[in-house]
Amino acid sequence: MRKFGLIGYPLGHSFSQKYFTEKFAEENIPGCYENFPLSSLDDFPDLISANPDLCGLNVTIPYKTEILEHVDETDNIVREIGAANVLKIRRKAGKTRIIAYNSDVVGIRDSVLSFFQGAYDNALIIGTGGASKAVSFTLRNLGFRVLIVSRNKKGDMLGYDDVNAELLKNIRLIVNATPLGMFPDTEGKPDIDYNLLDERHTLFDLVYNPEFTLFLKKGKERGCKIITGIKMLYSQAERSWEIWNDDKL
Repeated sequence: MRKFGLIGYPLGHSFSQKYFTEKFAEENIPGCYENFPLSSLDDFPDLISANPDLCGLNVTIPYKTEILEHVDETDNIVREIGAANVLKIRRKAGKTRIIAYNSDVVGIRDSVLSFFQGAYDNALIIGTGGASKAVSFTLRNLGFRVLIVSRNKKGDMLGYDDVNAELLKNIRLIVNATPLGMFPDTEGKPDIDYNLLDERHTLFDLVYNPEFTLFLKKGKERGCKIITGIKMLYSQAERSWEIWNDDKL
C-alpha cells in the first residue's frame, strides 16, 4: 500500500493527515497518510530508508527552504522561489530519487483570484520564510507590486515600524506569511497598527488553524475583506495529489 505523509515540527496544527485520510476513504484509494514530526532534518534520510512504501511527502514549517539540501532534483518553480512543500519519491532498482515541487503557488493563486480579478496594485507580505517566498513569486506573476516586512530589516525589506499610515494608504492586499496566530498560540498576530486598516484593504492569512485568526478578526473589525487559509489548503493539497500521481513529473 502506498504511503504519504507530512514532515515539519511541530505538527499539531496540521489538517493534512485528516484531509488525505478522508480523501482515501471517500474515493476508495488504497493508501495511508501519516504525520512525521522531525525535530531536525538530520533524521530525514532515516525516515526515507525506514519507509520503503513512502511515495510522497508534504513539507511544512520550518523546513520548506532547508529541505532543498536533501533532494536530488527541483522543478523550475522551486528553483526560482527557493522553497518546496511537496516531495515526490521515486524508487527503482534499489535507488531512491527525491524531486521537490511547490504546490503553495497554486493555493495562493486560487485564493487571491477569488478576490482580485485584474485591478492589481501593491501587496504587503509579512514574513520571509518559505511560505513568504511562494507568496511573493505568485503575486508578482499576477501583477502585484510586492513589499516584504521582516522582523530583521535588511536590504529592500521593511521593518514593522515602517508599516505606517503613509505606506498602508497605497496597499490593497496584506498577507500574513508567518506562523503567528497558529494553533495553539491563537492569540498571536503580526505586530502592525490595525487601527490604520479600513475597507480598502484585503487581509489574507496563510494560517488555517484556526480558520479565523486574530489577524483576520482584527481586520474584519476595521471593515477589511478577509481571505482565510482554507481555500489555499484544499488547492495545494489537491495539487500535491496531482504531482504524486503524474508519471510525467
